[in-house]
Amino acid sequence: MKAYCFIRLAIGSLVSIGSPVSAADSKPAGSAWLAEHYTKYEYRIPMRDGVRLFTRVYVPKDPAPAWPILLTRTPYSLKPYGADHYSDLGGSVETLARDRFILASQDVRGRYASEGQFVHVRPFNPDKGPKESDESSDAWDTIDWLVKNVPGNNGLVGMFGISYPGFYTTMGMINSHPALKAASPQAPIADWFHGDDLYHHGAFLLSPNFGFFHRFAQRAEDPQHEELKPFNFGTPDGYDFFLRLGPLANTEARYFKGTVPEWSEFLAHPVYDAWWQARNIRPHLKNVRCAVLAVGGWFDAEDLSGPLETYRWTERLNPGITNQLVMGPWVHGEWGRGTGDQLGPISFHAKTAEYFREKIELPFFRHFLKGDTNFTSAEATIFETGTQRWRQFDAWPPAQAATRTLYFRAAGGLSFDPPPEEEGGVWDEFISDPAKPVPYSLDPSVGYAHAYPVEDQRFAARRPDVMVYETGPLDSDLTCAGPLRATLYVSTTGTDADWVVKLVDVYPGDFPNPEPNPANVKLGGYQQLVRGDVMRGKFRNSWEKPEPFQPGELTRLEFTLADICHTFRSGHRIMVQVQSSWFPLVDRNPQTFVNIPTAKPEDYRKANHRVFHSHPAASGLMVQVLPPQ
Repeated sequence: MKAYCFIRLAIGSLVSIGSPVSAADSKPAGSAWLAEHYTKYEYRIPMRDGVRLFTRVYVPKDPAPAWPILLTRTPYSLKPYGADHYSDLGGSVETLARDRFILASQDVRGRYASEGQFVHVRPFNPDKGPKESDESSDAWDTIDWLVKNVPGNNGLVGMFGISYPGFYTTMGMINSHPALKAASPQAPIADWFHGDDLYHHGAFLLSPNFGFFHRFAQRAEDPQHEELKPFNFGTPDGYDFFLRLGPLANTEARYFKGTVPEWSEFLAHPVYDAWWQARNIRPHLKNVRCAVLAVGGWFDAEDLSGPLETYRWTERLNPGITNQLVMGPWVHGEWGRGTGDQLGPISFHAKTAEYFREKIELPFFRHFLKGDTNFTSAEATIFETGTQRWRQFDAWPPAQAATRTLYFRAAGGLSFDPPPEEEGGVWDEFISDPAKPVPYSLDPSVGYAHAYPVEDQRFAARRPDVMVYETGPLDSDLTCAGPLRATLYVSTTGTDADWVVKLVDVYPGDFPNPEPNPANVKLGGYQQLVRGDVMRGKFRNSWEKPEPFQPGELTRLEFTLADICHTFRSGHRIMVQVQSSWFPLVDRNPQTFVNIPTAKPEDYRKANHRVFHSHPAASGLMVQVLPPQ
C-alpha cells in the first residue's frame, strides 16, 4: 500500500497504451502533450450524505461520438490542482491516455481537496441507510454523477488503481453501479492483519510502515501545494536505527508523540479483534456485476496477498462473471510504471511490465468499455519465475497441481520422502537472541529493500540461528504453482517465538553471471529467495486469543505462505530456511508472552528453539507441483 512514489503515481494511477495516432504520439507524454490532446475539468461531486469530493477529469479533444470513463480514487493527491495545470503522464496512464479514454481521478473523502473525514481502510457498511456512506457508496455516487454530467462520455465506466487506489477499486466493485463494466484492482489491500501491509500472521511489519505512516499523517497548512517531508532517520542504516530504537513502544515515546494517531491505533489492536475484522474486505465482495482483472507482483513486499485474495473471493462469491488474475515478476506497482525486465541481479529477459500494459491491461479495458473484440479471455495469466515465461491457466491455483511435502531431514537434508518411523526424537536447535536478530536483507535501507524478495540468502544461511534444509541437485525441472503451507513441530525455552520460513532456489556453482554486470555479481551458488513469511507463534491456535508456549513442550503450528509460480531448474537445489527473527522488516519478538506494543526492555530474552524432523513430528513445507510439460 505504501511506497512514497504513489504520492506521484496517484495522479497517474491510470496508466496505459493505445492505438498509435501519429509519430509524434510515440514520444513521452508530458503535461504539454496532455494539454494538447485533453481538456481538464475540476468538479466537486456531492455524495449522498452531502460531502463533496474533488474530482479531476481529462476529456479527449478528438472528435468522436463518445468516450468511456476510467476512474481512479486515491488518498495520495491530484497535484497539480487548477484547471490550467496539467499532469505529466507515464506508465499505464500514458498508455490509456494515448488510446483516448476520459480519465477521472478523485481525492477520497478527507484527503487533500475533498471534504469529509478520512478513515484508513474504511469498513464496508452492509446496512447503510439512504444518507449513510462508505467507500463503496462513494464510488457508486461518483460514477452516477460522472455519466450524467461529463461531456462526451458513452455511459460506460471502468475503475483501476494500484495499492491504496486498488483498495478503492475493489470497494467500488461491491454492489456495482450499472455503468461500471470493468474494474482492475491492482495490489489492493484485502486484510491488513492477514498478509498485507501491516501484519503477517500476527507479526507486525516495522520498517515498511514506520516512515510511510509518519509521512501519510502529516497535516500540511496548504495540502494542495505543499510537499510532505519524509521522516529524518539520521542514518541510512535501517537495521541500526530500529535496533537502537529498542522496544516497539519507543516509536511513540521518542518520535511520533501523538502526531501519527493511526500508528497508535494499529498498535492498540495487537490481536485480530473487531477493529481488524471490520477491515477485512473479502466477505463483502458480493454483487460484483462488472468484469474484474486482479493484478499483483510475485515480489511485492507490501500487498502480495491482496490481489490473490481479491481474485479468490470474487470468484467464490460471484459465479459466472469475468474474473481474471494476472501475476508478474514485479515489486509493488512496478507493472504500472516500470519495465519489469529485472529485479536485483535476476533478469526476466523481457520488459514484462510493458507487456502487461500493452497486451493485457489495455485490451481488457478496450474490450469491456469500447467493444474491441481483440481480447483473449484467460482466467489466470501468470509469469513463471525460474523459466522466466508467461503461462495461462484455466484456474488458479492450477487444477492439475498435486500437493507434495518437502520434509526436513537429519543432517540438513530436504526430501519429498518423509522420515522413517524408526527415526524418532530428532531435532535441530539454535539460540534466538532479540539483541542480535537475523537481518532480512543486507541492504541497509531505512524503509525496506525493494529487491529483498529475490535476494541472495547466503548471508542468512551462514548464521548459527538459521536452520538450513536442502535437497541434492535436481534431475529435472520442478514447477511449484500455488500457495505454500508450513507445518512446524517446535519447542522453545521461552513463552513466545516467531517462526520465519523461507523457500530458496540454490543455483549451481557454474551458473553464468548477468550481462552486463556492473556490480560484479557472482550468481554461482546464489541462494535466491522465492518466498518467505513469518508467524507469531502465540497465534498458532487463535488470531483473537493468543496463547503462550509451555517451555520445552513439543508444539505443532501451521501457516500459509503466499502463492508462487516458480520452476526449480535441473541442476538447482531446493532449500528451506527456518529462523526466529527477520529484522527490521518484522518487529522483534521478546520471546516472552507479553503485549509486544507495550513490552519493556527486560521482556526481551534469549531462548533456545528446537525444530523437530522425525516421525511423528515431521516438520516440512507443503508445495503444489505441476506435472512436467
